Amino acid sequence: MHRAAVRAEGAASVQAACDEGATGRRRGSRSCPEQDQTLRFHEVSRSFGRGSRRRAVLCGLSLELPPGSAVYIGGSNGAGKTTLLRIAAGMLAPDEGEVTLGPLHPRRDWLRFHQRIGFASAGDRGLYARLSVRAHLDFWTAIALMSARERARAIRAALIGFGLAHLADRRADRLSQGQRQRLRLALAFVHKPQVVLLDEPRNSLDEDGLAMLGAAVGELLSRSGAVLWCAPLGERQPVDFDRTLRLEDGRLWPA
Repeated sequence: MHRAAVRAEGAASVQAACDEGATGRRRGSRSCPEQDQTLRFHEVSRSFGRGSRRRAVLCGLSLELPPGSAVYIGGSNGAGKTTLLRIAAGMLAPDEGEVTLGPLHPRRDWLRFHQRIGFASAGDRGLYARLSVRAHLDFWTAIALMSARERARAIRAALIGFGLAHLADRRADRLSQGQRQRLRLALAFVHKPQVVLLDEPRNSLDEDGLAMLGAAVGELLSRSGAVLWCAPLGERQPVDFDRTLRLEDGRLWPA
C-alpha cells in the first residue's frame, strides 16, 4: 500500500477510536489527541559552559514535525543531536525559544505532553539491572497512566514486536547488548506515543532488530504519529524518511 494511503487509513482509525471512546473516560486517562499534533521547535537556542568557555550548541533552530512525518537529523559527534532530542522530550530547557506538541508545552502541560512522547536515548542506560523485561514494560506503562487493560495489551504487543517474549522474565543485567537495546526501544513505543524521539537507535541491533525497529516506526506512521531520528550521517537506516537534515554549527541544513 502507498505510504500516503497507509497514513490516511491510520488517521481515520484514530478518529474513529476517538469518536467511539469520547465518553466514559476516567480522570487521568489519555483522551483523544488534540486536533493539532505537530511537534514544533521555535527558534530554540542552547549553550553550555560559562564565560570564555561558553559554547553555543543550538542557535535559533526551528523545525516542524507534522503528524505522519519521519525526519532524520544527522551530524558529527558533539554536533548537538542529543541536546536537541532532550529538549524535545522536555528533559532539558532551552536558553531561548520553545518546543510544543500541538497546544501542549513540556512545562505547563507536563503530564499530557509526556504521555505523548516516546524517547530512546543513546547508550545503554535507562534500565534497572534487577528488573525483568516484563517489569520494565509494566512500570513504563504505569507511569504513562494507561489503564490495566491497555497496559496488558501494550506489554504483550511490545514483547512480540521487539522479539522479547521469550525473555520476558529475564533480568536486564542478564541480557545481551542487543537485547537491552531492543528493550530500550520497546519502552519508547510501548505506550503508543504520538511522537517518538530516537537517538542512534540502531546501536547493537542485528538485522532482525533493525527490521523490528523499522516495523515499529511504520506502525507509528500508520496511525499518524511522527518520528525524529538522530544518528551520524552515512548510516543505513530501515526507514523511508520524508526529510534528511544535517545539524552543523547549531543549525539545520539539507543533507
